[in-house]
Amino acid sequence: MTDKKQNVWDMTLERLDSTMDLLNLTPGIRKYLRQPRKVLEVAVTVKMDNGDIDIFTGYRIQHNTNRGPGKGGIRYHQDVTRDEIKALALLMTLKCTVVGIPFGGAKGGIAVDPKKLSLKELENMTRRYTFEIINNIGPEKDIPAPDVGTNSQVMAWIMDTYSIDKGYAVPGVVTGKPIELGGSLGREYATSLGCVYTILSTLKVKEIDTTDLTVAIQGFGNVGYNCARILYDLGFIVVAVSDVDGAIFNNKGLNPYKVADHRDKTGSVKGYNDGEDIERDSLLTLDCDILIPAALENQIVQGNADDIKAKIIAEAANAPITPKAEKILVGNDIFVIPDTLCNAGGVTVSYFEWVQGNLSYFWSEREVKLRLRDIMDKAFYEVYKVAQDRKVDMRTAAGLLAVERVAKAIKLRGIYP
Repeated sequence: MTDKKQNVWDMTLERLDSTMDLLNLTPGIRKYLRQPRKVLEVAVTVKMDNGDIDIFTGYRIQHNTNRGPGKGGIRYHQDVTRDEIKALALLMTLKCTVVGIPFGGAKGGIAVDPKKLSLKELENMTRRYTFEIINNIGPEKDIPAPDVGTNSQVMAWIMDTYSIDKGYAVPGVVTGKPIELGGSLGREYATSLGCVYTILSTLKVKEIDTTDLTVAIQGFGNVGYNCARILYDLGFIVVAVSDVDGAIFNNKGLNPYKVADHRDKTGSVKGYNDGEDIERDSLLTLDCDILIPAALENQIVQGNADDIKAKIIAEAANAPITPKAEKILVGNDIFVIPDTLCNAGGVTVSYFEWVQGNLSYFWSEREVKLRLRDIMDKAFYEVYKVAQDRKVDMRTAAGLLAVERVAKAIKLRGIYP
């Protein structure tokens, strides 16, 4: 089996085990961290537009809740599996801990291609899924959010279904809601902005001038587009972007706003007038300063890692680099900003939204951005200090910081009864 096809749960456990080895954790704590606390699999029964009934498999998994309620997105994608959701829940535990917010890790998903459903079918599926997991979620238990294939509308349906069951409005049951229903300003692009903040911190510690730096971005959905937009506005040169159908390149730079307009009209970035169509996978190996994988897992693998030319890789996606590939990248002196740090802006502003909803007191967009930058900068420099002190790469440093904090929380709370 190539690492391209490596099971993402096995890959995540491999990294966790390596971290726990360095911390010399006791066998009991190791077992505790390797095992999700709750794994829920449900049959999501949906009446389709043609009158037929279809059934989709859904999951909600809580990895760890020692530091607070579970937190993690809900993914609608045809390739969703139990092991993928388990891995992403574990990564959420680490991510929340790295940035110091009082959440544990959780994740959910349905194995479905949402593009093949009508709006009504999507709503029916979402409401049925919510009904099936309703006893396992809540503002003090487990708070879902958008992920691949879901958005603020899906969160609105989940909130409404949960609130109907409770008999009153419960805005804190999800984050990533529409502003009109208690969503937070800045949440839509928070993951991207957090990613950019970590890139700027990296350039600062590496003493790299930001003038004329080139960026290639894999994935042009919400996260990838907003990364491109924010960096473009800061003066970076976005030379390439891609989506599921292809990629485009222009060594003089692309205007992400115009690319987005073209995508919205045609359904893809391909065929953009001011860009050259290139093979989708070739984007990863372009000669650029910064590479941002903002798509799915296992994109940079042993087979293409040696061809990566970027000096910095910022993981806006979850687990886009396999362990075998990372060894090659580190050996080639490529600075990797790990997902547990790089894309934690989304869950951080989700935390802000949760706080605002619980207090019914809402912040300005400027305040959200400033608070996010404070948290991301603090987390970056804490991880960087561990990396320098322990002479390890940034992913190992982030893992050491997070796992040690979670292990301490487990010990302090103890095992009941």
